[in-house]
Amino acid sequence: MFFDSSLSWNDILFLLDGAIVTIAITLASVALGTILGVLFGLVRAGALWWISWPLGGALDIFRSVPLLIQLVLFNSFNSMFRLHWSPYVIACICLGIYTAAFCTELVRSGVLAVPPATRRAARSLGMSWWQEVVSITLPMATRIVFPSWIGLSLGVMKDTSLVLWIGIIELLRSSQIITSRVQEPLLILTITGLIYFLMSFPIARLGAHLERRWQIQ
Repeated sequence: MFFDSSLSWNDILFLLDGAIVTIAITLASVALGTILGVLFGLVRAGALWWISWPLGGALDIFRSVPLLIQLVLFNSFNSMFRLHWSPYVIACICLGIYTAAFCTELVRSGVLAVPPATRRAARSLGMSWWQEVVSITLPMATRIVFPSWIGLSLGVMKDTSLVLWIGIIELLRSSQIITSRVQEPLLILTITGLIYFLMSFPIARLGAHLERRWQIQ
């Protein structure tokens, strides 16, 4: 038993299992969204307008449409086209594209913030476009966009609570299941909020530490 409550330690373990699912979806979504965001951001920052504008317009759709609607639509398309993807795969892909839509603009703004003279100097030294991007532009842009990327990642972790609508038992859904049995929503939601905090706080502190370290350098 948990204090004077009917909440048991098995219920706590059930919540922790949901937290693991939340972390797994977050890691997969942020990884996919970051990779796509870097690629799309470089395109948006350096490509011709007839490439950059259509890409930006497509990503604007994912930034503008509520994530819940996107999840429901992705899940419906999965059934319509008989893709037979699991809800977990659908959640990771949908959240990954959603993350990429925001990450793209972070990368684009970071790349454009690198002084053009610095980039021209790198090219004048004989660097290829790829060498200049990898060795000069991306490291400088990373320092600029990293705090915002941390905030985006933390937001994605909280947005994973919406995947319960496509049948995934993550942390929030786990708390709802326990609440329906125990009927102590205040206690359960308090514990759930504490778990979210314990998952988010180390990421926020790590981001702040790296930001201070880079400023010193």
